[in-house]
Amino acid sequence: MPYKKMRKLLHRRQSQARDFSQTAEVNIDRFLFGRFEHLLLVKRFVGGWVLLWLLLALMTGIELANLSPYYQSVEAVPGGIYSEGILGTMTNVNPIYATNPVDTSLSHLLFAGLFTHNAQNNLVGCLASGYSIDKSDTVYTVKLKHGLTWQDGRPLTAADVVFTYDMIQNPDSQSPLYSSWQGIKVNAPNSYTVTFTLPNPLASFPYNLTTGILPQHILGSIAPSDLRNASFNTNNPIGAGPFMWHALQVSGDTPQNASEQIALLPFRNYVLGRPKLSEFIVNAFADNSQLLNAFKSGQLTAMTGIDAVPGFIKANPIYQVHSRLLTVGDYVFFKTNSGVLSDATVRQALVMAADPAAIIARLGYFTFPVNEPLLIGQLAYNPKYAQSTNKLATAQSQLAQAGWTKAKNGILEKNNQPLSFNLVATDTPENRLVAGMLKQQWLALGASVQLIFESSSTYTTTLEGHSYDSTLNGISIGNDPDVFVYWDKSQFDPRSSNLNFSDYSSNSASQALEAGRTRLDPKLRVIKYQPFLADWQKDAPALGLFQPRFIYITNGPVYGMGSHVINAPYDRFDNVQNWEILRSAVTDLKQN
Repeated sequence: MPYKKMRKLLHRRQSQARDFSQTAEVNIDRFLFGRFEHLLLVKRFVGGWVLLWLLLALMTGIELANLSPYYQSVEAVPGGIYSEGILGTMTNVNPIYATNPVDTSLSHLLFAGLFTHNAQNNLVGCLASGYSIDKSDTVYTVKLKHGLTWQDGRPLTAADVVFTYDMIQNPDSQSPLYSSWQGIKVNAPNSYTVTFTLPNPLASFPYNLTTGILPQHILGSIAPSDLRNASFNTNNPIGAGPFMWHALQVSGDTPQNASEQIALLPFRNYVLGRPKLSEFIVNAFADNSQLLNAFKSGQLTAMTGIDAVPGFIKANPIYQVHSRLLTVGDYVFFKTNSGVLSDATVRQALVMAADPAAIIARLGYFTFPVNEPLLIGQLAYNPKYAQSTNKLATAQSQLAQAGWTKAKNGILEKNNQPLSFNLVATDTPENRLVAGMLKQQWLALGASVQLIFESSSTYTTTLEGHSYDSTLNGISIGNDPDVFVYWDKSQFDPRSSNLNFSDYSSNSASQALEAGRTRLDPKLRVIKYQPFLADWQKDAPALGLFQPRFIYITNGPVYGMGSHVINAPYDRFDNVQNWEILRSAVTDLKQN
């Protein structure tokens, strides 16, 4: 291209660029900077719209928050580690040996019985689907549920049930349940059926079928004499309960600071449904202060084994106190065969001079009085035979007529024998309160009472040997009115249960007890028990006080636990498979 043409073309393009630049400057000035003046004029209008939108967003958020309860709810969900603290030491979790609070708690978590209790505290099937009774009222036929397995995957059959009760009945096994199972034949016609043949009818028999069943395929090769000391009882026991053994850790170097942590995992094939908790840890503490400190520091979900609610619990609304009444009666048992308390007139006067209602008012929790050998509302209970209490003047008059006179020290005496005796009890705050009030009430009558408080282990020995004048103690009565072991004349022999703590001996009372427990017709049982109630009221072998409670404290709510009356502290686990501690918001949008 010629030089002149190139120069002319370049000059034209430079001219076009200048024109475009000038036009752009004019447009920017006109359409951008020139409009700032107009924007300032409408700033109130724009600001109003911005504030309106912000207000609408805020109101929408508030409305959604207010409406959320209609389509969202906070519900309990499965999962979580449950850590329970309990006072005591693990020694033997085998259900035919377990007796202390730690052992019985673990036994009920690891093992399952033929029957258990529901929310109404009624007997219902667990491993068993039900039972029937033959025409003689002596043969019970129990049917097992199908598909039962042990925690190691092996099938659970009727042979395991027979094995368990054979071990209980064998004296070489040394089971505390031995005396309750003598004379009963246990057989398995097939893998799903067990028959129990009793020597005589026994109305309360089904309540004995809650004991955990043992695995024959693991323990069958162990001699009965070695069973009590088998490693199975403390190291990786296999059961069919809601939780299975996982790990054991022992801490502390002295008995005073010792503690044990037993970790359990849910058994997915548990017959009543897989537990909802992901892990259950039992923390056993030898010392009460250790237990309280662990709970206070947040290490525990729950704690039990204390007799009074600590102050820091009452002061913090996060903690929840579950006060569960027990089907237990607290009594003062008078030793009726020796000393000053062998006189029925004295025992009657002590009953009349006592004021259980005043004691109950000081307990700090709701409960029912116990004024008979049966609990209020129980089959055969009759208010006609309730003890007469809070009648000091009548009691004083009765003793005066019997020849008791006051000495210079204010204590009654007769034939140079003072009205003096000891009252032995476990050393707990509640027992100190109750015994202290009884001492003052009986001092007003003219009786001198020496209070003796012992540790749990020492008191167990005292109770077994009946080494006391009187004792403050609770006895488990349960749902059925069969209280034979506590009041029959045969039951204060060491070769028997030795649970007749009053050494009470009455031919007519024993005959009535036997007649009442061997009838299955409820109406007939009520009639048969009446002579026993009448004799008990007249002879006054004990002073009835109240139904005690079981204290269970949790760090926050535990869903599905329930609050019904239970028969023993370990029965809190009857529905442990339903317990939940976690919560989550759940959306519930229903289509119309």
